[in-house]
Amino acid sequence: MERNVTLDFIRGVAILGILLLNINAFGLPKAAYLNPAWYGDITLRDAWTWAVLDITAQVKFLTLFAILFGAGLQMLLGRGKRWIQSRLTLLVLLGFIHGLLFWDGDILLAYGLIGLVSWRMIRDAQSLKTLFNTGVMLYLTGIAVLLLLGFISGSEPNRAWIPDVSSLQYEAWWKTHGGFEAVSNRADMLSNSLLALGAQYGWQLAGLMLLGAALMRSGWLKGQFSLRHYRKTGVLLVLVGLLINIPGVVAQWLLGWEYRWCAFILQAPRELSAPLQTVGYASLIFGFWPQLVRFRLVNAVACVGRMALSNYLLQTLICTTLFYHLGLFMKFDRLQLLGIVPLIWTVNILFSVFWLRYFRQGPLEWLWRQLTARAAGVSLPHTSR
Repeated sequence: MERNVTLDFIRGVAILGILLLNINAFGLPKAAYLNPAWYGDITLRDAWTWAVLDITAQVKFLTLFAILFGAGLQMLLGRGKRWIQSRLTLLVLLGFIHGLLFWDGDILLAYGLIGLVSWRMIRDAQSLKTLFNTGVMLYLTGIAVLLLLGFISGSEPNRAWIPDVSSLQYEAWWKTHGGFEAVSNRADMLSNSLLALGAQYGWQLAGLMLLGAALMRSGWLKGQFSLRHYRKTGVLLVLVGLLINIPGVVAQWLLGWEYRWCAFILQAPRELSAPLQTVGYASLIFGFWPQLVRFRLVNAVACVGRMALSNYLLQTLICTTLFYHLGLFMKFDRLQLLGIVPLIWTVNILFSVFWLRYFRQGPLEWLWRQLTARAAGVSLPHTSR
């Protein structure tokens, strides 16, 4: 099957964009990911950095990646049940290892588990309309659960929102020292993530995968619509998404990131706007692809997209080394952490371009495919590397 370079580029943008937020999860305490006032106060620089990222990037690139994951499931339907189930089961296993032994912010486990449910819904959808509407319904259900959790939660913040000094010291200690204590804490976080996945986030993730499959089935993610359509749609969706998201950001700022509102209820505008902005970003890329493809950097980012799994785990390797093994954890604020991101992007790009000069797939993509074939009982041609 001939590769869609535009989709490779969009996937590369998603992988690189995820790091804009993940860098905070690596370099700051876990509470800092959603709460910029995690230390009880906040500088103006931190507040503005959080606001800009929340409006343009927070959740957006994860949403984009989930949509592309669903599109991939649609494309894999022709390979049959055993191939898809083997592939996703191996992803679950990899995500479990990644989340338990390396980093508590893993997304692979969630994608694998929800993918095992979603691919059947994609396969069994009788029509494009049914597939799309089911995706929308599932996503809105997840947001409704998020609002329900906000209404039934107490108003007093817990240590996960504003950690005390001892909690911060302990988190810094186990992250930088590793060992059994680190594995034990990551196991606790993994179990909490699985509970959240089953109760709330899983609905949204499944919805996004179905939406991605619908966009692929319709031909929209294959670039089969006019450039004018993609450009107009992109501008419209991004603007609507911003109109929904910005009031939520302003409200959180005015409320001083108060726990009950900002940990749950005021997350909803961002979650609601994310698919709109995300599809808008993708639409603009399709609409301006004839101009974009002339740039060498665009082709380099497409290489990153072809090696998405390898690059995602490479980011973990680099960041855990920097922050946990070289003692840089909690040494930078949000804006300073953003300054590190382009350096890691450069490593991702150079690694991808160099590797794909000699091989057809990334190292982990190749291994994943080989193990999938063995598990599914399928023989691959010797030229598959």
